[in-house]
Amino acid sequence: MSILNVVNINKTYENFKLRDVSFKLEKGYIMGFIGENGAGKTTTLKAILNMIHIESGKIEVFDMDMRSGEQQIKENIGYMFGGIDFYPRKKIGLITSVIKRFYSNWNEKVYRHYMDKFKLDEGKKLHELSHGMKVKYNLTLALSHDSKFLILDEPTSGLDPAARDDLMEIFQEIIEDGERSILFSTHIVSDLEKCADYITYINNGRIIDCSSREDFTDTYRLVRGSKKQLDSVKGGLISFKEDSFGFTGLIEKENLSSVDGLEIGTAGLEDIMIYYSKRGAK
Repeated sequence: MSILNVVNINKTYENFKLRDVSFKLEKGYIMGFIGENGAGKTTTLKAILNMIHIESGKIEVFDMDMRSGEQQIKENIGYMFGGIDFYPRKKIGLITSVIKRFYSNWNEKVYRHYMDKFKLDEGKKLHELSHGMKVKYNLTLALSHDSKFLILDEPTSGLDPAARDDLMEIFQEIIEDGERSILFSTHIVSDLEKCADYITYINNGRIIDCSSREDFTDTYRLVRGSKKQLDSVKGGLISFKEDSFGFTGLIEKENLSSVDGLEIGTAGLEDIMIYYSKRGAK
């Protein structure tokens, strides 16, 4: 069963447009959703959750159409958009008692498990929690109604490296049974290298690629050469940077024959994002 199937969705704003966005996520995997700020990550996630109206396309979750099956689908989705900032002076135990009324499948045992695991105290007021503890509380709520699919927007933003590493380990534990999947957006590519099975890259409202992490990075190469060589090869490059020694550029592996005689190296996730953003700026 596909957890998520996004097919050719379009959404137009005054200065931005999602254009024929398509990708798929199967059960039992973690997908990292990457792109520079303003590329369309949050807009796409909100479209998946039917929080914004799309102009065309189709979104299926658990093989059901999101628009017609929204209530049933959302019973089994956990999602996080930013932090929890409502009722900052209320104790988190009280906040939980309000939120769990919205879910017929609320699982108190799971809730207690993660409250203990994350060392969260129901007697604490929300404003007394650190940013990292707020993230963990938010994740606890998302997991406590037996959700099969987690949609997380920048869940590690603002966390220190140790807290981010802990969260990546938790993500791996969540999908161990093969029944749940996670889609999370991030601009911290080191997190993806620790846990993501698949990468979906969006640039200027378009999906550039959606593939396994290994296949994604293997699609590209970095090439280096002198400034004299640049003119003859730059037409085949996605983009390039010049320095006092020459230039470095990103190219798709299948086009390497067009850059004979240059030094060739591997490209990481961060390299790919940087060079695609430079192409957009030209």
